[in-house]
Amino acid sequence: MDAEQLRENAHKMVDFIADYYKTIEDFPVLSQVQPGYLRELLPDSAPTQPESLQHIFDGEILLLGSHVLELATFSALHYETRFYVIADIQAKILPGVTHWQSPNFFAYYPSNSSIAGFLGEMLSAGLNIVGFSWVTSPAATELEMIVLDWLAKLIKLPDEFLSAGQGGGVIQGTASEAILVVMLAARDKILRRVGENALEKLVVYASDQTHSALQKACQIAGIHPENCRILSTNSTTNYALSPSVLNEAISNDITSGLIPFFLCGTVGTTSSTAVDPLGELGKIAKNNEMWFHVDAAYAGSACICPEYRHYIDGVEKADSFNMNAHKWFLTNFDCSVLWIKDRNALVQSLSTNPEFLKNKASQANMVVDYKDWQVPLGRRFRSLKLWMVLRLYGLENLQSYIRTHINLAKHFEELVAQDPRFEIVTPRLYSLVCFRLLPPHGNEACASKLNHDLLDAVNSTGKIYISHTVLSGAYILRFAVGAPLTEEKHVTAAWKVLQDEASALLATCLE
Repeated sequence: MDAEQLRENAHKMVDFIADYYKTIEDFPVLSQVQPGYLRELLPDSAPTQPESLQHIFDGEILLLGSHVLELATFSALHYETRFYVIADIQAKILPGVTHWQSPNFFAYYPSNSSIAGFLGEMLSAGLNIVGFSWVTSPAATELEMIVLDWLAKLIKLPDEFLSAGQGGGVIQGTASEAILVVMLAARDKILRRVGENALEKLVVYASDQTHSALQKACQIAGIHPENCRILSTNSTTNYALSPSVLNEAISNDITSGLIPFFLCGTVGTTSSTAVDPLGELGKIAKNNEMWFHVDAAYAGSACICPEYRHYIDGVEKADSFNMNAHKWFLTNFDCSVLWIKDRNALVQSLSTNPEFLKNKASQANMVVDYKDWQVPLGRRFRSLKLWMVLRLYGLENLQSYIRTHINLAKHFEELVAQDPRFEIVTPRLYSLVCFRLLPPHGNEACASKLNHDLLDAVNSTGKIYISHTVLSGAYILRFAVGAPLTEEKHVTAAWKVLQDEASALLATCLE
């Protein structure tokens, strides 16, 4: 690593990224390439000689016989002549990128980036430590503990989740990893009590709105598929899990000789931001000696605002809680935060202690070794970017950021409500609006196709990108505000695109 070479090339990279953000609205939000496009452009093998960074940035125009071929149009042309294509960012990579940071990105849930998050990520890459144990970089472990205590206090988690006691926080890659590790801890805890041969009797409970990460965790943890209780929800509870439905399922399983051991509640479901009643679910979990996990991957960030903190009331009854700082907290991906009340449960389930990792501090139980709180051994210095975000923005600016997005979603909701051709499907709680285009003459038989066609038409314009879900069998459109650059003008323009494409579709239907 030559310091001056790094300085020169890093400046170029920062300039490139800054220019990308300045022009991000010039790109179609959803990539318009076809599957396999990149293989047609890349050579079959890696280069034998180094290439310059500027070469990679700028791209080339290739001279093939008498033909001048621009890389941007290369995939549409066919030549028998053998050639070599030098990959470049502008002409090959960016066309295949869906621009998550575009102010016109309204699909899924956001994946935030920020200057602070970027700087923290850059510093992490520069230091490039592998902080699996305290001794491998004490600052990495200790900063993570401190910063996650800071964040826990901001969202007013119970003291049991803080590192001063038996609990603490840890940064996972995604909420999927967070759910997996707590399920493994819960599984091993119950098996130590009832015997290892009882695995086939263990039962997991969640609603049908719970993220699919739960199903994957069950598969990895060895929970029998028939013992995963995915309980139905409906509009009467705004798609929240009903305590009475849960109680009935648990009672039936106990009668059948099965062992309830894990309950996952959600605050801000993926489909519609439904909020499960944590207090009631927590009581049920405690009465049946079950592990209670709360997944607030998206909505947890909003809890820094006092007016939204009540949605996690009852979290004091949970054994673990997670939120994704990389979704709506200006922290670049990946940074999924997991808090647990009993860290020993994780350590007992995930700890390994080979000879080559033994050291004085770990052997004396003086420190936390995060390798024992996760599936992989290695881990990056991810707390740097969260630390940067908290310090460079501060609580008041972060609260304003959340409130701005929620107000923009409210603005979109009002626009939808003013057009009688559309309807709002579920109550808006945060910055997601679930809506649909009503079928002509009330013909529900064509409603799903109509909204599917509207989604395709809107996304094909490249002007905006939205996604969908299905609720009670109905095909629903989702409009999630959360990109850092989104302003009211973008929301208003997005609604205009939706209206225009809806008008075209409805005109076709009426012909």
